[in-house]
Amino acid sequence: MANSEASSSSGRKEIPSELNLEIKDKVRVLCLHGYRQNGETFKSKLGSFRKFVGKYAEFVFIDAPHKAKPLQEDREELSDQLSWWFNKDDGSFKGTNKNGPAFGFQVSLKVVEKAWKTRGPFQGLLGFSQGACLVGLICGLAKRKLTSIKPEFAILSSGFVSGSLVHKAIYEESIVIPTLHVYGLSDEIIPKEMSKELTNNFKNVEILEHNGGHYFAATAQQKQTYINFFQDRLQEYLENMELQQTSNTVFSDEQDDETNVNSSGSQTSGNESE
Repeated sequence: MANSEASSSSGRKEIPSELNLEIKDKVRVLCLHGYRQNGETFKSKLGSFRKFVGKYAEFVFIDAPHKAKPLQEDREELSDQLSWWFNKDDGSFKGTNKNGPAFGFQVSLKVVEKAWKTRGPFQGLLGFSQGACLVGLICGLAKRKLTSIKPEFAILSSGFVSGSLVHKAIYEESIVIPTLHVYGLSDEIIPKEMSKELTNNFKNVEILEHNGGHYFAATAQQKQTYINFFQDRLQEYLENMELQQTSNTVFSDEQDDETNVNSSGSQTSGNESE
C-alpha cells in the first residue's frame, strides 16, 4: 500500500449536487486527546485538520479526568498533562505495556459518557494515541451495549489495542461502524504494527499511512482522504435524518387517520343511539 494513500473496504459515493450547494448540517465529533495532553492542546494541534473538513464536521474537545504522573520524581504534577487511565503499577501509562492494570478507566468512561450526553448530539468519535485506544474500547463496549455512547463512525490516529488485562474481553466482537485509522510508519512510541493490530478489530476499515512519527498527520498529502471520509459520513447522516423525518411524517399521518376513523365511528355510534 502506498504511503499517504487510503484503502477502503467499500467504494465512496459522491454527495449529491443539491447537497453540495448548501450544507446546513454537519456531523459532530467528540475528540479524545493523547497521554500528557489536554483538550485545548489537542485542539490546537488539529488546526489544519479542522480547516480541511470544517465544511462537513464540528469537533468538541474534552479533558481526561486524571493528572499524569511527573516524568521526574521531584517534579510536581502538571495540571495540563492529563491521562485517561494508568496501566502500570507505579501510576503511569505506556502504550506498549502488556498485562497491566487500568487504574481510573471507569472514571474516564463516565466522563466521556457525560460529555456525549450533555454536549451532544454527536455522531462520531476521534482520538489520538491513548485517546484513540479509548475510542477503540468505547466502540467495543458500544458493540456489546455496555455504554450509553453509540458512535456511528470513528477516527483513530496512532491507535493501539489496550494491553490492560481487564480490557481483553472488549475486543472479542468485530466492530462494523466505518473507521479511519491513521498512523506513522516512523512512529517509535506506538509502532505501526500496534496500530495495524487495532484495525483487525474493525470490519469497515480505511487506512491512512504517513511517513512521519507520533503525531496527527494533516498535510496536503492527507487532506483529500480526510475530506472524502467526512463527505461520506455527512451524506450518511443526512440520509438517516431524511429517513427519520419521512418515518415520523408517515407515523403522524397514520395517527391522524386513526383519529379521524375513531372520531367518525363515535359520531355514527351516537347517531344510532338517538
